[in-house]
Amino acid sequence: MSNEIKFDYVTPEELSTWLEEKKTFFLIHTLTGIYFQKVHLPGAINACVFEVTFLDQMKSITADKNAQIVLYGSSKRSMDALTAAEKLKLDGYQQITILKGGIESWRARGYPLEGESVGIAGDPETRLLLPEGAYQIDTDQSTIEWFGRNPNTKHFGTVRISTGQIQIENGNLTGAVEIDMDSIENINLDGDELQPVLVSHLKSDDFFLVKAFPTAKLIINSGKLVNEPYLSLPNYEVDATLELRGVKADLSFTTTIAHIDNNALVAEAHFDIDRTRWNVIYGSTRFFENLGMHLVFDLISFQVRIVAKN
Repeated sequence: MSNEIKFDYVTPEELSTWLEEKKTFFLIHTLTGIYFQKVHLPGAINACVFEVTFLDQMKSITADKNAQIVLYGSSKRSMDALTAAEKLKLDGYQQITILKGGIESWRARGYPLEGESVGIAGDPETRLLLPEGAYQIDTDQSTIEWFGRNPNTKHFGTVRISTGQIQIENGNLTGAVEIDMDSIENINLDGDELQPVLVSHLKSDDFFLVKAFPTAKLIINSGKLVNEPYLSLPNYEVDATLELRGVKADLSFTTTIAHIDNNALVAEAHFDIDRTRWNVIYGSTRFFENLGMHLVFDLISFQVRIVAKN
């Protein structure tokens, strides 16, 4: 959204007077319906700016583009009401005002609120607050995706987690993940006669020697919160040891962790490894010459999603 659009602002004191005087306007709560149920300003109507149907919701409230609309969000730090105002302005609404400081400033001045949890300011849900304890990895919901490349194309697929656990103690993350190397699958060649050939190649001694090393292990030695652990950015720095094809080597990466429903957490990580550190040297020009069509790039990319339950 553009920052060049200017809007009028109303203070909590002014808005309180408007409500007392029963001034005609639509008071719009721009946050989620769940948050609206917890707490909202008296007389407010909910239209969630985060939903793609926001403008449709507003049109069901009022299709009059000249109606007086007052928007409010969470706090002075949150861009919810401003984003809603910009959307409405671009859609042709003319009289738009924003409550300065949102619910936070309204509450701070002691003005009345309605909802199920009016007395609780609550977590603004921007930074990680992770309950401590032991978490077992849900192998059905957890996934590891791999991506390999050569000069002509790329291949990608999955490999399954067989078991694992994560511990959070004093904010520090430790744990272990066991990977079933025999579960390697390819996706991009689905239906092609070369698909089973590629999978067999990956399981052979050219790559992961699955017959001799059927499992890989990722040992999380330590994980520490970053200085500003926002929920939408990588918020943990992880130092780990990856045991693959019988070789152990250090591995560091960042991961984004969030606490979800039912005492569970989800962790997302995306990183590359240099496969040759684990003696997977097939097609590497650091070890072979005149490879021709057998040249394979050394880096393998991984996209890991772990769901673990307390």
